[in-house]
Parts: sequence; structure tokens; C-alpha cells
Amino acid sequence: MAFIELTNLTKTFGKISALDDVNLQIEGGEIFGFLGPNGAGKSTAIRCMMGFLYPDRGSIEIDGSKVERSTTKYLEKVGYVSSDLELNEKWTGNEHINFLMKARNLQNYPSDLIDRLGLKVDENTKNLSSGNKQKLAFILALMHKPSLLLLDEPTKGLDPLLQEEIYKILIEFKNSGGCVFFSSHNLAEVERVCDRVGIIRKGKIVANETMDTLQHKHIHIINVVFVEGIEIPNLSSFGIIDQKSSTEVAVRVEGDINPILKILSQYKLSDIKIDHASLEDTFLHFYEEN
Repeated sequence: MAFIELTNLTKTFGKISALDDVNLQIEGGEIFGFLGPNGAGKSTAIRCMMGFLYPDRGSIEIDGSKVERSTTKYLEKVGYVSSDLELNEKWTGNEHINFLMKARNLQNYPSDLIDRLGLKVDENTKNLSSGNKQKLAFILALMHKPSLLLLDEPTKGLDPLLQEEIYKILIEFKNSGGCVFFSSHNLAEVERVCDRVGIIRKGKIVANETMDTLQHKHIHIINVVFVEGIEIPNLSSFGIIDQKSSTEVAVRVEGDINPILKILSQYKLSDIKIDHASLEDTFLHFYEEN
């Protein structure tokens, strides 16, 4: 049984369809990245899983427990970081931590996480930078040792070194059997830590791929520099074109690249470079073409 199971999940706001028949299964011991631009439905899906919103249709199960109005028991297994943090600005980080320890009847103070993330727990929250607030939220999400982390833009405001420490913690969490579901605009971090990626467009899932499969999609970026004075042929039938100059074009080709190479072989070229598509290019392909 999947640790998270979304079945025909549908949520509308007026005429806007935030989630349209979404079906996803995420396993324990897996980091699942949820990609899509603003307004695509990422945060709505996470808020439905948290029980902040309820779907118009469909169901959500977390570790075999249905997410519904009658119970919040499943939340004992969940750690959550919101993209819009709301902390008590009158409290220090330490007061937040102690409050949660009492509320959850926890015995162990999260000293290791505090040290690893370098959080100054004696400062009032209102005086903390956005990055330090993010650190505190991450500690609060992890300190009760959940089975599932639901993270909405978890490294927002963090410098690269701290982002790297967060990635290490997430991988350790996964390796211990935990499940991570997080949304992100940072394609590099998704590529860095995720096992699988879902791409959502206008409330619909347009891709659900393992990281390995997504990285090996047959999408190539062909950068061609023609000899000065040669008229560039029309290559638009092969894919999206970026005309960089009067002699240089970049073409994104899906599938077999031999037909375009056959055409290019008829022209004098100064240079040609063929790359596999990055995760960002692959994401744009799914978003624009589906």
C-alpha cells in the first residue's frame, strides 16, 4: 500500500479548477517532488493533505488513514512546513520548541537539528531573518519524528550551504523509511534529492516520472552556429527555436535527432553542440506541450 494515495482529487474555487482529477501514489522511503508554476495546484494539494482544505471530490489516504473532517489522528505522523510561515512573533525559537514539546509530550530536545542548522533559539521570532524562520519551521516539523514530511517550498530564503544541509537531512529521513512530499520552484534542488517527480499544469498531472526516467527523456537541445552569410533554414518543424543571432539558433528536439542532423549536414557550420535536456527544459516541455 502506498504511504500517500490521492484518488480523483478535485478542488475548485469558483470557476477555477485548482485540482482536476489528480491521482498520485507515493511510497515510504521516497522523496517526491511536486513541480508547477504559481497557480498550478501544488499548495492546494498539500493543504488538502493537511486537512486545511477539503476536496470537492475524491479522497486522500495517508499511511492507510483517510483524510476527512472527522479525524486529525493521521497528523501525528506528519511534519509540515508552509510556504507562508506564521510563527508567534512574541516568542523566541526556544519557546516555540518548548510549546511543541509539551503539546506532543516529547522528551527529547532537538539539539542536533538546532546545531546542524545553526539556529539561534534565544532570539524573538520577529527579529529573525526569513531564512532563520525557515530553519525554525523545519525543526518544528521534524522534532516529533514524523513518518511523512509535507513541505511547501522548504528551502525558501536559505543560503546554498544551508540548503545543502536540508538536502542531507531529507535524504537521511528517506533512508530511515520516511516519506517526503514537497513542492518547489527550485528545479536544481528537485534534481538533487528527488526519486520521483510529478508535474502539475492547471490542476492536472501532466507527468509522473522517476527522476532517472525524466532525466533520460529523448529531448535534446541542439545549438547550431552557421557560417557567416548562410541563410538559416526553417527548422521550426523539429521543435521550439531560439534564434540567438543571425548565425546561431538553438532547437529543442523530441525523439529522433537524425532527421534534423540530415538537414544540417547540407549546410556549412561553424559549430554544433548537442545536449540532453536539463530538468528545467523537460519541465517546460511538459508544461507547454500538454
